[in-house]
Amino acid sequence: MSWAALEQARRHDAASRLPFCIAGREVGSVARADLALLAPHAQALQVGADAVALTVAAAARDAALATINQALRDQGRLPGWRDEIVTIVDPTSGQQLARGERAAARFWGTLTLGAHATGYVAGADGRPAQLWIARRSATKATDPGMLDNLIGGGVPAGQSPAQTLVREGWEEAGLRPDQVGDARSGRVIALRRDISEGLQHEWLYTFDLELPAGLQPLNQDGEVATFELLPIEQALALAADGAMTVDAALVTLDFALRHRLLAPAPQHALGQRLAALLVAPASGS
Repeated sequence: MSWAALEQARRHDAASRLPFCIAGREVGSVARADLALLAPHAQALQVGADAVALTVAAAARDAALATINQALRDQGRLPGWRDEIVTIVDPTSGQQLARGERAAARFWGTLTLGAHATGYVAGADGRPAQLWIARRSATKATDPGMLDNLIGGGVPAGQSPAQTLVREGWEEAGLRPDQVGDARSGRVIALRRDISEGLQHEWLYTFDLELPAGLQPLNQDGEVATFELLPIEQALALAADGAMTVDAALVTLDFALRHRLLAPAPQHALGQRLAALLVAPASGS
C-alpha cells in the first residue's frame, strides 16, 4: 500500500507564493504568477515585493474581498463558485479577520476547515468490518468521479465541524440528524498542498459514524453518484492506491490507524507519517 496521499498532503512550493496579510497577520498566500491580476485593486490591496496586504478598514474587508473575488471569477480564475461564505482566520490564534467566498480560499491560500465522516458497519466482534465509500459526481468542480468518504464537506461561516457534518449527512447521504449525531470525533489532519486552484490549506476534522447493517445511504443534492459498502481490506486498498481523493484517503487512513485495522509493521510506520500531519486546533476554531 503506497498511501501517496501522505506525500501529496504537503506537496507545496512556498517560494512560488507571497504571504497574504490582514491587519498585520499572515492569513494565507498568493501565487506570484497571479499578482498581475491584483493590480486593478490597489485601492484595497498593497502588493509588495514580500507580501500582499488587504489595507481597508475592518468594517470594509468583506465588501472589498467580495469585489476582488467577483473580478477574479469574471476572469475565470475562481472555478467552482459556490455562493458559500467562509471565515478568514489567523491560523496561529484562530482570530476571525474577514469573510469571503469559499471558492476563493485556495486563490488566497487561506485556512479552511473540512468535516469528514468514515461510515462503517461493525462485525460480530464490534470492530469495523465494512466501509461505506461514495463516488463523487462526474460534474463536481473538484475531483469529479473519484472515491470519497461517506460524508465530507467544507465548514461555512457560522457552523462548527460537527454542525456541518449533520447538514452534509442529509445532503450527501440522506441521513437524518439523529443518525449522524452519534458520530465520534477523531483527529484533525492538516493539508498544505499546491493544486490547480491555488493552495489547499485545510484542517480536516475526522469523525467515525457506525451505521446499522441494511441501511442504504441516498444522496439528496446530486453531488454523489453512487455508494458502495466494501470490506475493510478492499476499501483500504482503494484509499492507499490513489482511487480516493487526497482528503478522503487521509481520513480513511486515520480511521484505520485509530481502530488498529492494519498489520503491526504498516500500523507503526504509517502512524508515524500521519502524526506529522496532525494538528491541535486553536481554541474556537
